[in-house]
Amino acid sequence: MLVAAFCQPACAKLNVVATTPDLASIAREIGGDHIELTTLAKPTEDPHFVDAKPSLIVKLNRADVLIEGGAELEIGWLPRLLDEARNPRLAAGAPGHVVCSQGVPLKEIPATLDRSKGDIHAAGNPHYVVDPVNAQIVARNIAEALCALDDKSAEAFRAGLKKFTEALDAKMVEWQKKLEPFKGQQVVAYHNSWLYFGDRFGLKIDLFLEPKPGVPPTPRHLAEVIVKMRQDKVHVILVDPYLDRRTAEAVAGKTDATVVDVAQFPGGVKGTEGGYIALMDYLVNAVAKALAAGKSSVISNQ
Repeated sequence: MLVAAFCQPACAKLNVVATTPDLASIAREIGGDHIELTTLAKPTEDPHFVDAKPSLIVKLNRADVLIEGGAELEIGWLPRLLDEARNPRLAAGAPGHVVCSQGVPLKEIPATLDRSKGDIHAAGNPHYVVDPVNAQIVARNIAEALCALDDKSAEAFRAGLKKFTEALDAKMVEWQKKLEPFKGQQVVAYHNSWLYFGDRFGLKIDLFLEPKPGVPPTPRHLAEVIVKMRQDKVHVILVDPYLDRRTAEAVAGKTDATVVDVAQFPGGVKGTEGGYIALMDYLVNAVAKALAAGKSSVISNQ
C-alpha cells in the first residue's frame, strides 16, 4: 500500500523538500509540525540559477516529497539534481513530486519558442506566486499531495490549508484597498518577474531595465527606458536582491524615481522572514509608499 510505504517506524514525519522559499513557506503553513522541511534555494538567490551543490543531491535522495514551482522555473538546475539523487519517490508523475503550477492560469505563454527573445519559458511566465490567488492554488496542490501521502495527518493538513486560505482572503481585502488609489499606474521592473503581482493589483509593469528577459541592460536600452519613464512620468523601479541595484539607481537618478527593493521569496528583503503573508505585506506597503511619494528616494530594507 502506497501510504504504508511512507509510514516509517513510529510513523515518522514526511521529509519534504521545496525548491524555493515561497513554496517552503506555504508548505510550512499546511504541514506545520507534521513535516520535516528543507529549502533548496536561498531567499536572495535567482531561482533560475541555483548553485547545484552536492549537498542538495543528498537532501533530494532522502526526501519523501519534492515541491517545485514548475513552468520551467527550475529547469536550469533541478533535473540534473534529481537525476543524481536517484530517488524514485520524486520521479516525474510520482505522488511525491508536487508541481505547484498545476491549475495556475499562467501568463505570457509563447506561440513559438524563440530564444532570440531572451529567457522565455514554453509554459509561460513562472513568477506566479506573488499573486495571492495563485498562492491559494499552490496551497491546495501541496495539501492534496501531503494528505495522499500521510493519511494520519490529513486532518491537520486540511486545517492548515483552511487557516492559510482564510488568512489570505482577509489580507487580500487590505492589500487591494492599499493599492486601489494607484490602479493603472506604471511601474518599471528590472526583470519580468512582477507581471502577476501587477495584474492582481491593477498596476502596469511592462517596462524593464533588461532589454530581453535574462539579458543584461545595455546603455542604449537604458537610454530608451529613461526617455519612456520621463514621458510617462514613471517614478518607481523594482529590483530583486540578485540583480544589479546600481543600474537601477543610475536610472532613478535621471528620472526622479524611487528604487524599491523587492523579492519573490520570504527572507529576500529584511522584514519578510515571517513567511508568505509577511512578504506580501512588505511588497504591497513598499510599492504603495513609493507610488505615493512620486519623487526620488530609495526604499531599502537591506
